Amino acid sequence: MLKIGLFLLILFCSLSLSYPVKAADPQRVISISNSSLDPVITSPESFLGYPLGQWHLRHDQVNYYLKQLASDSAKVSIEHTGQSHEARQQLTAVITSSKNQANLDDILKLRQTVKSGATQQGPLVIWLTYSIHGDEASGAHAALTLSYFLASSRDEWVENLLDEAVVLITPSQNPDGMDRFSTWTNNYRGQTDVSDSNHKEHKQNWPNGRTNHYFADLNRDLLFLRHPETRGRVALFHKWQPHYVGDFHEMGRDRSYFFQPGVPSRTNPATSKTNQALTEKLAHFHRAALDDLKQSYFSREAFDDFYYGKGSTYPDINGSVGILFEQASPRGQVQITQNGELRLSQAINNQIATSISSLKGSLALKDELIEYQSEFYQGRDKKLQRGRQTGFLLGAPANRERIEDLSQLLTQHKIKFYYLTETVHQGSQDFTADSSVFIPISQPQKSLVLALFDNSTEFEDPTFYDVSSWNLEHAYHLQMVRNSKLDIDVLSSQATTKPNFQMSGHAVAVLINWQQDLAAPMLQALLQDNITVKFAKKPFTIDLAGEAHAFPAGTLQVPLKQTNFSVDEINSKLVKLAEQYPLTLHSVTTSASISGIDLGSPSFKVIAPIKPLLITGRGTDASEVGELWYYLDRKLAVPVTLIDASQISRVKLNRYTHVIMADGTYSSLDKSFARKLGQFATDGGTVIAQKGALTWLNKNNLLKSDIKGKRFYKQLFDSRGLSYGDKEKLAARQSIGGAIVELTLDPSNPINFGIRGNRLPVLKNKAIGLTTSSSPFTIAAKYADEPLLSGYLAKEYQASFANNPAIVLEPLGKGAIVGFADDLMFRNIWIGSEKIYANALYFVPALN
Repeated sequence: MLKIGLFLLILFCSLSLSYPVKAADPQRVISISNSSLDPVITSPESFLGYPLGQWHLRHDQVNYYLKQLASDSAKVSIEHTGQSHEARQQLTAVITSSKNQANLDDILKLRQTVKSGATQQGPLVIWLTYSIHGDEASGAHAALTLSYFLASSRDEWVENLLDEAVVLITPSQNPDGMDRFSTWTNNYRGQTDVSDSNHKEHKQNWPNGRTNHYFADLNRDLLFLRHPETRGRVALFHKWQPHYVGDFHEMGRDRSYFFQPGVPSRTNPATSKTNQALTEKLAHFHRAALDDLKQSYFSREAFDDFYYGKGSTYPDINGSVGILFEQASPRGQVQITQNGELRLSQAINNQIATSISSLKGSLALKDELIEYQSEFYQGRDKKLQRGRQTGFLLGAPANRERIEDLSQLLTQHKIKFYYLTETVHQGSQDFTADSSVFIPISQPQKSLVLALFDNSTEFEDPTFYDVSSWNLEHAYHLQMVRNSKLDIDVLSSQATTKPNFQMSGHAVAVLINWQQDLAAPMLQALLQDNITVKFAKKPFTIDLAGEAHAFPAGTLQVPLKQTNFSVDEINSKLVKLAEQYPLTLHSVTTSASISGIDLGSPSFKVIAPIKPLLITGRGTDASEVGELWYYLDRKLAVPVTLIDASQISRVKLNRYTHVIMADGTYSSLDKSFARKLGQFATDGGTVIAQKGALTWLNKNNLLKSDIKGKRFYKQLFDSRGLSYGDKEKLAARQSIGGAIVELTLDPSNPINFGIRGNRLPVLKNKAIGLTTSSSPFTIAAKYADEPLLSGYLAKEYQASFANNPAIVLEPLGKGAIVGFADDLMFRNIWIGSEKIYANALYFVPALN
């Protein structure tokens, strides 16, 4: 094997580095001579009509260039992995020898045997992924140059690589964010480069290009799979089961270059020592490559390997070795940094260097990578057992839609699970066939299963780059038996038949249990068609076909006698909606209850159509705005109006039923708007606010409950006797990166209707809380006596949060303020608490 230094010398003889001397020099990046390259292959410069990097790439240019390479070269083919939210194609270049290209179907068949743990045959698989954050553009540019080089190079080492390996290159993993960024930065680039970081070229508008269409960070979505970009990416991962994954990013402009290993004490315990040893061996190649470029770098600091929902860590829990790369970002053409002038060309060249070192290192460690992956899936605990099974039994009573969502997630992660064929009673709980699943522990994806349901609360190092827990039991708010044992004869790979709605000929109304997740979107569809729907403020029991059937508070009633519709018209609409939203509907033949309220009771409240307004823009948290938008738009199909905070003072609020405020400072909103918002609520409007928005409401005398913020909680931590070296440890304890805590609900409060039981897990990631209100009737939920369920939360926080309010419902004139101390929509995976938002939308306005 050539030493890395000799290799880079050969590479850069053919890739001549060209750094500009003058700021206006258009030659920004590597120019490639034809000395060792196939002249038939179209270069990026020839394709674009200008040097690569002179302008920031659009996603369509990336795609068309990959297609051009596939047309030019027998060594290149294309993988399609679906579309982004904005319908941009997601493409990956598959680059290998022409012989391997001719046998890709056979190679892929061999890759599908990987999880069996059998001895592997076929080539090494290397996957290099770039720019999952759309404004981290150096990676996408490097990917095009690398793709061209591999497709056209006649170098002996490249030919050897492509004989022995299949290289997958995904230049852009966030098409929508990439185009948002490139359009912005290109729009503000002049003929003369401006390196001032305050220049608009480097200061993106809200939201920036980091996130996707719904402002989601796609590098946090690999476990949750809420977005099509991620679902396509994970499908490609399991299709190819790569041995090595390189994940290329950018970081703050004042840093240098980072590659893993990360902080050793912050590696997830489920990641094997062999994985980390291979990571360190690969790091030698990256060090040599960057040393040859005189580029400084660091490892084992700042970044960790804990949360498995990122591009560099998801491979680690799936039998691969994932490596994170972080390049200081110019966020344009050139910026002044603490380390001097940083150019896009330099960033691209660094990414190319570590891309090449990834290829060289993987090839050199081929046998070890293959052996590691094989051993990862070997052993009896990674084989499906016959007969009696041990595993996780999960249920969502009366809510088959939640189990369906979970089932889809498990399927995409290639996790084996079963449905029940009959009701099972375990752990003093009933698990019904239509709303339960069983996940055997002994299976190829055992490591991932355990990670998805991990309940740890103790950690060697309580410092987390992202959340400290993501337990799906709590995210979905499921009942669970962790050590369930079931015979195979009560398990099936097929779900039970979905309910088929048929209305009784003597029906007077149709009832819909609000605990079902699809009840809210069905309600919205009915309201859109101007069909009258009511909800029950109190529980009741009614006769259904000769049997008593209990319905909880929140149950929806569709009366069949309506002014504008005949019974047949309503029936037709319900039948169609039941096909679209397969939940359970009950037709009832009497308004008389066996116990509780009758159907004609004034405790059944008419639900008015909603027209919500969601405040966006600077001063709001883009990710949480995006979560709310996603829920309203994609889950409920509500036409929601997004209005920038800088423009909202000119908007007539009386055109809307709700004003929704995500986390944020709202510093641009003044007292004049506060008075306007107060009048909106007084006149009957509903304000829904969470986290930082509560502070703004309180300061402007709209929220009576006082707020405890970061300053209050900081004083709880005793720093006496600590040395300077303890500063970081104290900061880690004071940080709430993301822990799962438990709320105690008031089940009689309409804001909690549809939630099973009186306990609810939520994800807490900010030091904010509410004080005990003077009126107990405004408190809808408190933190439990012992609030921590999973993850890390300092003892000081646990004691302070305990028994204090987490959700309040305060009346204001004819309207109300609904306040949440936490993000109930966290990354759109927190399915268990979505219903509370639906209650605030549909039920709260009817209470006055």
